[in-house]
Formats: sequence, C-alpha cells, structure tokens
Amino acid sequence: MSTPTFSVADIRKTFLDFFASKGHTIVESSPLVPGNDPTLMFTNSGMVQFKDVFLGTDKRPYNRATSVQTCLRAGGKHNDLENVGYTARHHTFFEMLGNWSFGDYFKRESLKWAWELLTEVYKLPADKLLATVYAEDDEAYDIWTKEIGLPPERVIRIGDNKGGRYKSDNFWMMADTGPCGPCSEIFYDHGAHIAGGPPGSPDEDGDRFIEIWNNVFMQFDMDEQGNVKPLPAPCVDTGMGLERLAAILQHVHSNYEIDLFQHLIKAAGRETHTADLENPSLKVIADHIRATAFLVADGVIPSNEGRGYVQRRIVRRAIRHGYKLGQKTPFFHKLVKDLVATMGDAYPKIREQEARITEVLKVEEERFFETLAHGMEILDSALAGGTQVLPGDVAFKLHDTYGFPLDLSNDVARERGLSVDEAGFHAAMEQQKNQARAAGKFKMDRALEYTGAANTFTGYEKLAEPATIVALYADGVSVSELQAGQSGVVVLDTTPFYAESGGQVGDQGVIAAGDARFAVEDTQKIKADVFGHHGQLAAGSLKVGDAVQAQVDTQLRAATVRNHSATHLMHKALREVLGSHVQQKGSLVNAERTRFDFAHNAPVTAEQIREIEARVNAEVLANSATDARVMDIESAQKTGAMMLFGEKYGETVRVLDIGTSRELCGGTHVHRTGDIGLFKVVGESGVAAGVRRIEAVTGENALAYLQSLESTVDQAAAAFKAPAAELTHRIGGALEQIKALEKEIAALKGKLASSQGDELATQAVEVNGVKVLAAKLDGADAKTLRDTMDKLKDKLGAAVIVLAAVDGDKVQLAAGVTKAETAKVKAGELVNFVAQQVGGKGGGKPDMAMAGGSDAAAVPAALASVQAWVSERL
Repeated sequence: MSTPTFSVADIRKTFLDFFASKGHTIVESSPLVPGNDPTLMFTNSGMVQFKDVFLGTDKRPYNRATSVQTCLRAGGKHNDLENVGYTARHHTFFEMLGNWSFGDYFKRESLKWAWELLTEVYKLPADKLLATVYAEDDEAYDIWTKEIGLPPERVIRIGDNKGGRYKSDNFWMMADTGPCGPCSEIFYDHGAHIAGGPPGSPDEDGDRFIEIWNNVFMQFDMDEQGNVKPLPAPCVDTGMGLERLAAILQHVHSNYEIDLFQHLIKAAGRETHTADLENPSLKVIADHIRATAFLVADGVIPSNEGRGYVQRRIVRRAIRHGYKLGQKTPFFHKLVKDLVATMGDAYPKIREQEARITEVLKVEEERFFETLAHGMEILDSALAGGTQVLPGDVAFKLHDTYGFPLDLSNDVARERGLSVDEAGFHAAMEQQKNQARAAGKFKMDRALEYTGAANTFTGYEKLAEPATIVALYADGVSVSELQAGQSGVVVLDTTPFYAESGGQVGDQGVIAAGDARFAVEDTQKIKADVFGHHGQLAAGSLKVGDAVQAQVDTQLRAATVRNHSATHLMHKALREVLGSHVQQKGSLVNAERTRFDFAHNAPVTAEQIREIEARVNAEVLANSATDARVMDIESAQKTGAMMLFGEKYGETVRVLDIGTSRELCGGTHVHRTGDIGLFKVVGESGVAAGVRRIEAVTGENALAYLQSLESTVDQAAAAFKAPAAELTHRIGGALEQIKALEKEIAALKGKLASSQGDELATQAVEVNGVKVLAAKLDGADAKTLRDTMDKLKDKLGAAVIVLAAVDGDKVQLAAGVTKAETAKVKAGELVNFVAQQVGGKGGGKPDMAMAGGSDAAAVPAALASVQAWVSERL
C-alpha cells in the first residue's frame, strides 16, 4: 500500500480537523515564553499551556482540547541545540501536535483515535507501526492487542529502566511529586535497511525505529516518598512531532528533507552562495531561522541574560555556520521573508511582525560580524598545532571579548574532533563577578498545601471586608492557630486584598479580631483563585474559623492604583509615539512608582518623553471614567484589547478601558483618569539589547519629585549666584572654562612626558641587538603613554618598550614593539604578561597594546621582569 504525500500545512489541518470531529476544542498555540511559569525557560511541549489545569489551579470551559504548539528546546533542562546539524531529527524549534482530556476520556479513546488517525486518515501502513507500554500497564497492553489488534510482538513492555521505581521511559512525571502515570509511545519502522533495533533493545538508539507519538495517561498522584495513589479525574496528554510525521508521510528519512525545511535550506543556500544543499551548515541555518524569528515574535530579544542569551546563542551559531560557508557579511536576517512565505499562513504573527523580526536579527548579526573574524582567528590559532583541548581561559576570552557562546566554541572544536576545557571556562566565568545573572522570582506559594475552596475577592469595590479565617500557615506548614509575635500566612474566605499579579504588588494592611492584630506585609497567590496574606501577628491570637475584619492600607492602595492606571495610558502613548512594535517586556507597579520595560531598539529621546508625558496628562485631564468588563477570551480579542506579553489568560478575562486605552488586566485601578493627578517620567534606560525601561511617578509622588527638582535648581542657581533662568548659560560658561583648563593641563603633561621620554631613552638595555626599556612615566594618562611610546620607538630604532603610569591604585600600561621585531615579540602578549602581575589584563595589536591594573605596589617588580621575558623570545 502506498502512502499519500501530505504537505506540512496539510498535516496540521488534518490533525486539528480530526480531533475537532471527536469533540475537541481547537486551542491556539501559546507563546514560546510560558506565561507566569518560572520553572520553564521556554514552552517545550504542547501541555505547557494546560499545566495549571493538570495541577488543579485553573479550569477551562472545555474538557477536550487539541492544538499545534510551537516549542523550543535550546536552554535549561531541555536543550537540543548542540545536536542540531548533526542528526536527522533534532531541532531547536519544532511543532507539537497534541490532544488532551481533562478528566473526560482516557486510555481506550486516546489509543484508538491515535490508531485511527495514523492508519485510516494519514494512511500509514499498519505493519510499519509498533507501540510501547509501561510494563505494569495491562490495560493499555490489552487495548493495543485485543481491541486495536496490534500483534503482541509489536507491543513492547518497558519496565523501570532508569534506576528506580517508576523511573522508566514509559512512566511520565510532571515533577518529582504530583501528577504522573504510564505512557504509550507509537513508533514507525523505517525498514531493515536502516541501522537500529526496536525500543528496549540494546541498539534502540539507531534510526530504524522512530518514536512519532506519545500518549501520556496521568492517573496517579506521587508523594514525596514515591508512593502513588489514583487521581480522582485521570487525564490524557499526547504529543506527536510534526516534523517527524511529515518525514514519514513525505517518504523521506530526515526531517530536513521535508517540504518546509527544503524551502528554508534553499533560501539559506541562496544567501550563503552555497550550491551543495546537502551541506549540514544549511540545516543549522534553516533550523535556527525558525527558532530566532518566533522568539522575536514572542518578545525575546538577544541579550546577555536569561532567555535573551539563549536567543543570542542560536543567532550566533547560525551566523558562524554561514561564515564557515564563506559568507563574510550579514545574511541571516534576509531569511525572515522566506520563513514568512513558508509558515506565515499557519502563524500570522510572524507575517505581521516580519519587518521588526528582520530588523532585530539584522542588528544582532551586524554586532556579531564586527568581532567574528578576529574571534575565529584566535580560535583557529588555539586549536592548531596538535592540541586536543581548547583551554578554558581561551574559550572564556572568546565569550567575554568576542561574543562567542561556549557552545559555539564547542561546535567548532567538535567539527575538528577536539574538545573544550569547560571546567576552565566556568572557573574563568566565576572569577568575573559582573557576569552574575539576574533571576526572576516566582511568588505563587505553591509550597503551601491548600485544599479548601477558592476565596472571594472583593477588592475591586471594597477596601474593608468582614471575613472568616479558613487556613493558617507558620513556617510553610498548616496550623490551627497563630500566637502574638509569629509570622505566617492567613487565608480568608473573602478578601479585599489584591494578590501580586500582572506586575502590581500585593496589598498591605491589617486583619483584626478583638485584640488580635495581624499586620499584612504582602499578599500572594497560593493558587490562581486563593490569596495568602503574609505578615506577623502583632498582638493576640488567631484561629481557623475566627471572624475577622480585613482592612487594606488605603493610602498605599490609592498610590498603587494611580501608578497602575498610568501604566496603561503610558503603554498606549509609547505605541503611538514610538510605533506599534512596542511590546511589554515586564513591569512593576507599587505605591512609589511604575517601572515599565518594553521592546524598542533605540533610546527614547527627551522630545519623545515630553510627547508621551503630554499624551498621558491629556488623558488625566479628560477625567474619563474607567470601565471593566468580564467576558470570554474570544470576545475580548474581538474588542481589540491589548494582550500583554508574558501574561497567561484564562478563558474568561477582564477587559479594562482607561481613557482611550483598552487592555486585558486583572489589576486594581482608579475610578476616573483624573484620580491619577499628575504623570511624570523620572527615568529612561536600556536593560538589554532591544529592551528599554521607563520609570514614572504619579499624584503626590509626582509633585514631590518636581518639588525636589525645583529645590536642586534653586541650590545650583545659588552656587552660581545667578537667577534660575540664567543657570543654563552660566553652566555652559563654566564648562568652556573647564575645557580650556583641561587642554592646558594636557599640553603641560605632554611636555613633561616628552622631557621624561628623552631621559628614559638612556635607560634602555640592549638584548641581542634590540633596545629593551621598561619604565614608569609619572603623571601620564593613556594618550601621553601612547605619544611617548611613538617618540621612544623613533629614538631607539629596533626596540621593545613597556611604559607604566600610576594614579593611586590604578595602573595604566602600554607596550610597543618596532615593526621588524613583531615577528618574535608581540605587544599584546607582552602587555598581558605585565598586566597579570599588577592585577589586570589587556591586549592590542602586535606593535602596540594597552592594559590596566589595580595593584600599584607590584609595578616595579613587574617592570623588572620584562627584560628576561623579552630575552627568551629574541
């Protein structure tokens, strides 16, 4: 029986249509950045957007779902980056076909539908398929053999093969504890002409038998001791790799031979002028353009930390492979249009953002090309001469100075059959203090075991509310009572306290009953609909069941809502002034100010800031009423409401109108825009490549800020003994005078250094016909060192020179080598040799190099060591 050919687009549509016919709701692919989930760097499977449903902290209006989910495995625990380009099926970016049951159908329907789709719809030959089940899952085994009719010899039981109870390729766990269960994988047999054995055999890692679909049956809950008990509502989670299935349906062995990749590989060949379309580097480039473009579309900009660093690694790996093909100028960003032509129909967001994606990748590419050639020279030199291991300090220098991620150096070394001293690299990284990465903090109190009902939040309408204590915690453990002086968490059946979410901090206030007074210092979510009030019991005692009065700190709440509402207006103004590409990258709203991070590739100018302030304050002066409406997500999207990056929305959302701004937001806000009072931007800065930050204040804080500025101006005017109106003119005059004095000082330094230079020339020692001089030059700056170096070279002829200048603890070094002598002595190596002795480092060209240091006391000994070092090389 011949297998019909399906295009990738056909496969997507057929899959979704099939499960829609089985009562599944088609759910759109979620972003590559998981919403509100710090446990994952990227969305790596289709179930990620349903994770809270499985954990019981979220509920959907449907109990069957299907999707085609974009996924990324290039950072953190799930990382396929190093294998891309070396195997037939590894990718950074891939698409996952999936169907889910949330307490509805279970094993029988899941397996029968999988078989029906594969054999009756996609028309795969039944004799080419086999399945695996967990060794103890007799139910799944019987369904395959007795109901579906798969021969017993093609249903393989896999036991605990990973070193412990339930540690098996066919037993799935969401985490060390919690939902888990057996799974059944479906494999396709490519035929005896391909090396490899069936799953569970010693040679199972071959390419003959390829897993295409995994059906996970979440039927247990595992405790910390490893014991399992049945879940009250078993669920199904399945995933099938689109690229793997396409390879089978299109009669090819490698994923890179399917129609989608062939289009991108041809485009990569065009831009790199490579005729050999089988070249592995083209596969890398084709894979990486998908990953990087979708990451930009989902708000990830190349940077030096977190997700942005993974993005940078992928981009630079692609560029290096282009360079390897002989492409010495930027080319990678030109592939975005080809990607859009291939995948834009299925994912309109990349078509809508084509220009922005192209520009972001172009900027990153141009930045890396500036240092790529020099870095490759260093790498080639370090790997030459029979060495088997690239030294860790060289790998770190490539990373730190030339922007080479470690895996890029690993990539080059592996191509040559060599390795990298990764321990040495990480040791060098550790020494550089300023490479510490900022880590996000996830504050939902999942560690608190709460099984009660959801609480009722009344904080949109009220700031005080009678309530009943339904749970208490001390030291993370449930307790029945809190005593005076104890810190803990209070859960109420009803609360006016807002729990931190969407960038807005949690409320503070008081929970009181009789003489008991619990000071609420923060409010955080225990579950999506359960709020925990963190604080300390100042007096009395509180017990579960007590009736209390919950009172929010009204002043803090009022200041916070002013800032939050202003953030919405500012977001809209930013998009109007800077462009629709502006996308939120993070925010923090508290009583003091609002901090808003957004995607933008250039500093916001003073003129643009004034325009943003004018637009926001115009909205404030209009004093229009705010309006909040709760509706389903589809209806909300139709209203044109802005959906913020990084937020995860349920099926029911809150659409908030503030002035002319319309966004989805669950936060608390002013009743009218006039309540904001006054809006003032107080800071603008860059926080990462392509990401800017604006900080602003409102109301009383804005007034205090302006009064502080006025006081500063008055003090400055007094110091200049001039009216404030003349301050700019007076400061300009003072600066001109300072410049003139600096020029005069520089000229005097030059004369002093020149006279010292004449004297220093007499101190040179001849070594094998070359004058060697190592000396201090008092009072010199970097320019003076360079100028003196040039004069000494002219005066001494064949020479090797090191000059040092000391200012307090700071040391400046210059090394110079005359042209003929650079064949044996390199100025960069010499200056590094000296700098390391004075607590520094540096580099430069073979004839001239600079360095710095911090150990002035070590300068005399370091200079004294120069003659011997040079003698060894002459």
